[in-house]
Amino acid sequence: MAETATAPLTGKALLQKIKTSHLSKRELAKDSGYYSVTKEGETRANLAEFYNAVLAAKGVALEPESTKERRGKVAAYRTSVHQNGQIVIGSAYTALMGLKPGDEFEIKLGYKHIHLIQLDSSKSEESDSLI
Repeated sequence: MAETATAPLTGKALLQKIKTSHLSKRELAKDSGYYSVTKEGETRANLAEFYNAVLAAKGVALEPESTKERRGKVAAYRTSVHQNGQIVIGSAYTALMGLKPGDEFEIKLGYKHIHLIQLDSSKSEESDSLI
């Protein structure tokens, strides 16, 4: 096998190579361009990179596309009453709803639920001016 500095195979070309090959996993990884050469001149197969490329070619994403997606907590759509009697609505929910500091809500209590109805800021300004 001639070792040239070509880009490793990806996508459909990689899947086609796997389908038509009779080589071992290590040889297939090297032949597809997933290898490195050590200081001693040995060629080593980069199996992790090879497997990741195969998964990517098949459309399987193991990691989020950006680091921003991994930050913070995921909204669970559940909360509990704290010992001081307060219910906290986290920033994940307020960001999803596009809320800003100072937004006001009307609280409506129902059987086993609480509805928060956002008050229109223009209506509250109008009602203040009428008084």
